[in-house]
Amino acid sequence: MENGKKRIVIGLVGATGSGKDTVANYLEEKYKVQKMRFADPLKETLAIYFDKFSKEDQGWLAVQFRKRFGDDILSRALRKRIDNGQGIIMVNGVRFWEDFHFVKSYSDSYIFYIDVAQKIRWERTVNRGEKSDDAMSFEKFIETEGEMETEKYVPEMKEKADYIIKNDEDLTSLLAEVDRVMEEIKNK
Repeated sequence: MENGKKRIVIGLVGATGSGKDTVANYLEEKYKVQKMRFADPLKETLAIYFDKFSKEDQGWLAVQFRKRFGDDILSRALRKRIDNGQGIIMVNGVRFWEDFHFVKSYSDSYIFYIDVAQKIRWERTVNRGEKSDDAMSFEKFIETEGEMETEKYVPEMKEKADYIIKNDEDLTSLLAEVDRVMEEIKNK
């Protein structure tokens, strides 16, 4: 790596529609990070049975996995891959405190919190139509977010994040903010 460090682990935190995937894709493209997600095993499991599934389905399955196998089950699924990796490894979708602490267990680790107003997040979610429940009303979006176990701790993590990246403006502003943060990390 350019900065002489063997491995840096970045955890991305943000509510639905905050821009985590946009940031993750940019980090992968520009900084050649390896992308990993806590939700990958959940999506792979659901994809075996369904062509399309909802955010709620993923949330339910995550809770079931955690109840059956322990709160750190999704973290354990990633540890071997990260431990064998080098360079910058980015974990997208930090949603539980166990996941947060998992990322922070690595010596060179940073949590990025992607911060966006709720109404903007809803609009982005509806426009992307990625999951079967993306076309919901704003009122339903608020209600669903408040009920989902997977969204429960995300707002609290903002206070503990190493970097807060605002995404209320355009893509150019977002990417400039990501570049600023990455430059700061490289200079540490």
